[in-house]
This record gives sequence, structure tokens and C-alpha cells, in this order.
Amino acid sequence: MSSSSLHLTDSDLRRLRALVDADLRTRTTATLETLHGKLTHAVVTEPSALPPDFVTLGSFVKIEDIYTGEVEEYTLTYPEQADIGSCRLSVLSPVGAALLGAREGGIVDWPTPGGIRRLKVHRVTQPALAGAED
Repeated sequence: MSSSSLHLTDSDLRRLRALVDADLRTRTTATLETLHGKLTHAVVTEPSALPPDFVTLGSFVKIEDIYTGEVEEYTLTYPEQADIGSCRLSVLSPVGAALLGAREGGIVDWPTPGGIRRLKVHRVTQPALAGAED
């Protein structure tokens, strides 16, 4: 288990729990189970107090696949806002769920059908710190 906690705002935590619980009623996947476990231990944090180096909803994250060296950048979003062509990644996707709660400089293991991928989190930027307009 990670020594760091998942930090979410109260509204994000409630909304994510509702999404995950609804999905778990119709199907069970490793991604949903992982996300459910993370949410069970999440720490409710005021938006202004979100740790700037942790991946939360709305975070911009730059990651590198350790095995291939491929670098990608995403904003972690709710499913309805996701658009891979615009680099907006759903928190309910396998890689999105794996990244949620990760810390800048940390390594995330992302299970895929072909085996485990290891991702290094190079940079995390919170929307308020980036001057995001929402």
C-alpha cells in the first residue's frame, strides 16, 4: 500500500463513489475494484489545500512509459469530459484510475492485457496553479 493518501474534494469524492458504485452494480473489473479501494481510503481536502504534486481530478500530468520511453501528457477528467484526442483522460479508464493519487516523481504500475506497464510521473499541475479556466 502507498504511504501517501488519495486527496479529493468532498464533491469529487461523492461523485466518484457514485460513478464507481453504479458501474460495480453492472460489472466488475480490476480498474473499478482498484478505484473503489482508493476511494475507501481517500482524504477529503479543501480545493485550495489539494497537494500540488498529487494527481487529482483536473490535474494536468506528464508521464513517461519506463519501458518504451514514450512521454504523454493528459488532464484527468470525469468520463463525460474525456477526449483522448484532446489529451483528456477518464478517471475510469485503467491508466486514469492508476494515476489518480500518484505523486510527482513517483512510479505507477498499470496492468494491461499484455503485462504490467510502469509509468513515471514527471510533472503534475493543478488547474488553479495552471490558471485553468473552468
